[in-house]
Amino acid sequence: MQPVLPADQVDLAVEVFRMLSDATRIQLLWALIGQELSVNELADHVGKTPASVSQHLAKLRMTRLVHTRREGTSVFYRLENHHIAQLVTDAVYNADHATAAIPDHHRAEVTTLPPRTEKAPS
Repeated sequence: MQPVLPADQVDLAVEVFRMLSDATRIQLLWALIGQELSVNELADHVGKTPASVSQHLAKLRMTRLVHTRREGTSVFYRLENHHIAQLVTDAVYNADHATAAIPDHHRAEVTTLPPRTEKAPS
């Protein structure tokens, strides 16, 4: 049996799920998996204005889901850690399972597997 979680940890987990309950924020986090992007790049990616994207990113930053890096006048965003990438990926893949007989992410895995070789009987 798992131990009971401390209340402050549960509260933070609830806040993370609250942040993930918005389609634009899911798209932003998905776009940041494995890369760092500016507000303008993210706005172009999700089809929203930079001002709207900035508001979403501020919320994600306050809940420690994204981290910023300043370069001159530009601010670049990246995921705070690999757990966030895993959480978003798992949520997207779970949705893929609910909507497809063979989820797209399984198709990608199947096409990237090395060819199977048969072992000679010993």
